[in-house]
Amino acid sequence: MKSNTFSVGKMVRLAVLVAILLIMGFTPLGYLKLNPVMTITFNMIPVVVGAIILGPASGAILGLVFGITSFSQALTGADALGTLLLNQSALSAILLFVMCIVPRVLAGWLPGLVFSPLDKRGVNRVLAVALTALSGSVFNTVFFIAAFVGFFSTNELVTGAFGTTDVWIIITGLLTVNALIEAVVCTVVGGAVGQALTHYLPVKKAAKEA
Repeated sequence: MKSNTFSVGKMVRLAVLVAILLIMGFTPLGYLKLNPVMTITFNMIPVVVGAIILGPASGAILGLVFGITSFSQALTGADALGTLLLNQSALSAILLFVMCIVPRVLAGWLPGLVFSPLDKRGVNRVLAVALTALSGSVFNTVFFIAAFVGFFSTNELVTGAFGTTDVWIIITGLLTVNALIEAVVCTVVGGAVGQALTHYLPVKKAAKEA
């Protein structure tokens, strides 16, 4: 009975975080457009919170939802460059889908694996949560940029949008603006929310079940 109660509670918390992600993903709350190329996303916040309080499997599910909302930006025209890539060719559309989904699933799964050993080894809870939140942002940035550069760095639409064919200039542009702001916001906000929730929710049990 106790296990069933926890399972229901876990599903409810996961559903709440999914709902928050959907709201953020389809409103300006989740995506800050700097220009047609540069977008800052805050959707990793509920993803890392879920990874912390519910474990890596739930983090991966939330990452998948994040990825779907990211791909939807291209479908709806909210992401100008993404829409162009989506309509360029079938291969480009497939690569865009993979780029939106796979990095976010990994970025949701891995923070859960980061938090669990830190917490079990007695690392200060505030520090463990902050490091986990930071890791989520870093994983998202690294995997997404790696996919973006690997798939599209020579694409004429991308080189035209960035005004250069130099891969390192493209990477630097993404890192110096997007990555820094996302890392700070995710660490501060995600860490604070995650820290508050760990006082009231059975974090260790959630991590074991994930």
